[in-house]
Amino acid sequence: MKLLKHILIFAAALLLLIAGTVILIDPFYHYHKPIGPLKAVLTEKEYQCIGSLRHFDYDAVIVGSSVSENFNNRWFDEAFGCRSIKAIRSYGATADLCFFLDEAFKAQDIRYVFYNLDPSSLKSDPHTTFKETGCPMYLYDANPFNDVEYLFNKDVLFERIPYMLAKSVLEDYDEGTSYNWGQWKEFNLDMCTGLYLRHPKVAPMNDEHTYDDLVESNMDLIVSQIKAHPDTRFYIYFPPYSMLWWDNTYREGDTQFYLYAFEKCMDKLTDYDNVSCYFFLNDRDIVLNLDENYMDTLHFSPQINRLICDCLADADDKHRVNKEDITPVISDMRGLATEITDELIKPYIPMIKEQIEETD
Repeated sequence: MKLLKHILIFAAALLLLIAGTVILIDPFYHYHKPIGPLKAVLTEKEYQCIGSLRHFDYDAVIVGSSVSENFNNRWFDEAFGCRSIKAIRSYGATADLCFFLDEAFKAQDIRYVFYNLDPSSLKSDPHTTFKETGCPMYLYDANPFNDVEYLFNKDVLFERIPYMLAKSVLEDYDEGTSYNWGQWKEFNLDMCTGLYLRHPKVAPMNDEHTYDDLVESNMDLIVSQIKAHPDTRFYIYFPPYSMLWWDNTYREGDTQFYLYAFEKCMDKLTDYDNVSCYFFLNDRDIVLNLDENYMDTLHFSPQINRLICDCLADADDKHRVNKEDITPVISDMRGLATEITDELIKPYIPMIKEQIEETD
């Protein structure tokens, strides 16, 4: 019996030690922000984004999809005199991003929101997708009982904690590079054309109203944030997807939909005094430069991220869209989209692989 008692005491002490270590180091920031010499080592957005939003100190949020990950937070901090943090979902679904914004507004007084409005998000499901996409819900919900999945997790104990300690103590880790992946990628013609699988046939063009219900629902989510927080400045921008994306959009039959959706979105966004709206999709210097700017149809280099930040900070007239600018901007975009699919794509077709057409 004494032996059993000693074993049980030892087991309990070991469990307390393990749980205490996880709580103290807390690599997912589920309980607190970094303490002591530990840095904010943010490399796994599905696990760390929600905790950092709830516990870190900040007054600005960089919100968006994977194309927002290559911003350095310090660029915004220096340009706007703020302290920023990222709220990232890989595909930028509106409902997920607005969930993150809700958490941010609960936790802090937010001065600025820098919102990357991806075209695909306009027709995404207007409901959160965390559970369906396999996110660790024990980090998202408010149920302390399922924290055992975090406290007694061998990956956390033997991988995440040592990694966080190494980055904090042994390396000169830049906290501004949260979730950044651009330093490991190449952005050139071979990469972007090699990763583009072109549809062999052009689909019939969809009506511009095909996804009206989804666009309206997603815009309502964004507008609800804008209206609920009139003292927060929202910088909302459409990122510069490449000419390959426009070619793909045409071949999927969605060009007219996107042009109409962009117009309606900008018309709605420019109704609000606390919103600055920017449009980068028609910037020819960016979207036509496949030699330097892209690794695939839409993911651009960190240099473009820096350019976007600078444009937002400078109230850049070239990309900012006021109410009176919407019609000429969409007209210019329509002309460029047509030029891409009719002429500009032709020199690159020999480098592009076609999708294998499915047969019955």
